[in-house]
Amino acid sequence: MFTVKFSQLVDKEIFTKEYKVGKIKDVIIDPDNWKVTHLEVEISKETSEEILGIKPALLKTPRNKLAISALEKGDACCSARGIELKVSKGQLGIYLRPL
Repeated sequence: MFTVKFSQLVDKEIFTKEYKVGKIKDVIIDPDNWKVTHLEVEISKETSEEILGIKPALLKTPRNKLAISALEKGDACCSARGIELKVSKGQLGIYLRPL
């Protein structure tokens, strides 16, 4: 069975096939089911501007929630470059939400 520890996720970069989304900063757990539902992501400037249409503040790096359903399942999600998403750059806005 493939497992991932929280400590292995922090500061890992997240990618679509063609695009760097940002870095994982935390996980969000549904306390009723004890399941991870979202990743807290420090999104890149490009993601903020191109996907969300928001110009980030100079001194504050924007963070969003990324739904777990955007990730590849099993060990396909973890590559040498970071965490791989199964969604395209064009679909990314569906899976990101403000904190």
